[in-house]
Amino acid sequence: MSTTLMCTGDINLMNVTDPEAPFVRVQRVLQQADIRFANLECCFYEPSATRSLSDEGFYAQPRLAQALRIAGFDAVGTANNVNYGADAILSSLKTLDALGIPHTGSGANSAAAHAPAIVKAREGQVGFQQRTSVYWPTNHEAGEHSPGVAALRGHTAYRVPAHKTRPEIPPMNRPGVPPEVMTWADAAYLKRLREDIGRLREQCDMVVASQHWGLHQDVLQYMSEIAHAAIDAGADVVIGHGPHYSLPVEVYKGRPIFYGLGSFSFHTGHGGLKHGDWVGMLARVVVDGRRIREAAFRLVRHNDNNETYVCDPGKESAALEQITSRSTPLGTKLSVAGDEVLIHIGSE
Repeated sequence: MSTTLMCTGDINLMNVTDPEAPFVRVQRVLQQADIRFANLECCFYEPSATRSLSDEGFYAQPRLAQALRIAGFDAVGTANNVNYGADAILSSLKTLDALGIPHTGSGANSAAAHAPAIVKAREGQVGFQQRTSVYWPTNHEAGEHSPGVAALRGHTAYRVPAHKTRPEIPPMNRPGVPPEVMTWADAAYLKRLREDIGRLREQCDMVVASQHWGLHQDVLQYMSEIAHAAIDAGADVVIGHGPHYSLPVEVYKGRPIFYGLGSFSFHTGHGGLKHGDWVGMLARVVVDGRRIREAAFRLVRHNDNNETYVCDPGKESAALEQITSRSTPLGTKLSVAGDEVLIHIGSE
């Protein structure tokens, strides 16, 4: 027997009024999976006082968490840059617990924030581990006795290119040569991720590593480093989210890496601004034992009523070309089959 997993990009229910509305058009598609997972890009929290738009906080009314249950989500990740503030985090987790929705990525302390979400499937168990590399430097990362998120710190350096690695780079003796941006994952944080995934691998038949990261549409060095390390440690699938773009797909050791699934339900963003005409990805992965049997994704958008719907890839040539052209250098082969884009896994 096999297990079908579906993973979505960011879900932010801020300013949604009807919990039945956001997923009404994709509910049947989601029901085709055994297990469904999403990155929750908001907190279910009602502040005690009125807040101005300049006060950041992606807060949705706790009653709107029912949308996740209605859509059938089995677990969510909560390690991200908008899951901020002790009261907001604890309120959101309390709401998820009341609905019986497992979560990973934040908690009342570091141990709770780093704990995985484990979901029982038809065949065995599926484990989820989420981290964020995009978070605030103060009072956001979970401490030994303080609420927060499970972080995976990244670093940045700027290097003047001493070698001509690309045709457009001028010689280093030319004043004004721009630096190369170098990124890498913090060794201690990466070691903890490897250890956590290794332990989760011993408990579960399928392991998913979920990571909040990214800058615009770039796949930076630290992102590939984390993704490859997660798979080396035992993850079957890696999903990324954060920049709200549909990013490239890579196959590493026979396992898919979705560097960015974009948005899945995102009505309002920073500063109270309505999010525009985004395109996201709904990933589907079929695991048979420890073998990835199928991997694919659908493109999704939302309408004026903030209802997410599946797109016809034949009418999304620009978006599909963007994903394909940026996945090809990673050695990935994609092909369209019906309303899905198939990922050629190949041999491990």
